[in-house]
Amino acid sequence: MDTTSRLLMLLEVVEQGSFIRAAEIRNIDRSVISKQINRLEDELGVRLLNRTTRSFSLTAAGSEMIKKATELRTLLGDTVRIAENFHLEPQGLLRITSSTLFGKRYLQPVINDFQKRFPQVEVELNLSDRLMDIVSEGFDLAFRVGEPKDSSLIARQIARNRLLILATPEFIKNYGMPNTMEDLAKLPAATYAGASYRIDRVQYYDEHDKLQEQKLKSVYRANDPEVLLMKTLSGTTFIIAPAFILANEIMEGELVPLLTNIKLIQFGAIYAYYPHRDLPVRTRLFFDAVREYIGKETPVWEQAIPNFEDMY
Repeated sequence: MDTTSRLLMLLEVVEQGSFIRAAEIRNIDRSVISKQINRLEDELGVRLLNRTTRSFSLTAAGSEMIKKATELRTLLGDTVRIAENFHLEPQGLLRITSSTLFGKRYLQPVINDFQKRFPQVEVELNLSDRLMDIVSEGFDLAFRVGEPKDSSLIARQIARNRLLILATPEFIKNYGMPNTMEDLAKLPAATYAGASYRIDRVQYYDEHDKLQEQKLKSVYRANDPEVLLMKTLSGTTFIIAPAFILANEIMEGELVPLLTNIKLIQFGAIYAYYPHRDLPVRTRLFFDAVREYIGKETPVWEQAIPNFEDMY
């Protein structure tokens, strides 16, 4: 391993905040990273990290090296992208990260077709709902639900993401059809509860177009939307769900939209994120393929919801 590679490894350790996390990303043992950082310090003749058994901090020299390593990564990335764009046929590794359900349902079909068209492109798909630094972890594209928070990334909206209130016919038979948001608040709900946020209330606009908020009676919580949907299909709860998690449950009569006259706020749209405007050919073509598959005006998942334009 040369000095450049060791500098980039040091940068990963600092960005991830630990040797263990950097090792997990590279799929190598922690001791390998520690040994390479030691060799880097020997090569440069200066200490870069102050280490304890549980943590580390940068020395003054280490801080300067991190600045140079960041510039070096950008330069190397730009160089590779320029070279790749001279290829007429897309090739190389395309690394994608996505929230789990969106990746399974909407990206995997695109990947299958994409690799038939461009067999020289390798694809690595990472499905995770955790927040991650796509630059330091080396991803070309990230697909996430929600408004952009990292201004250093390029964000392109892929599709809107409207909400519905849903229950089974069995649930309606047992609990009755709610006529108001107050009625709904008395019924058992399945709600999302993740590490970073919980959704236990619903926002909507009243008849005066004023934003209101109603707390829900959450009797079941999970951090996976498919699990919440399965719970609702059991007939024991209702759910307020983003449209993209649905398949044909409404058309087949398994789920019924409730309170369709209520104007719900739109859920966070679905975005694609990437680190540079100058995308390699393979990345740009894949991005275009995703947009084509999902639909540029009406998302593909809304086509299975009859009269959705007149709801909520």
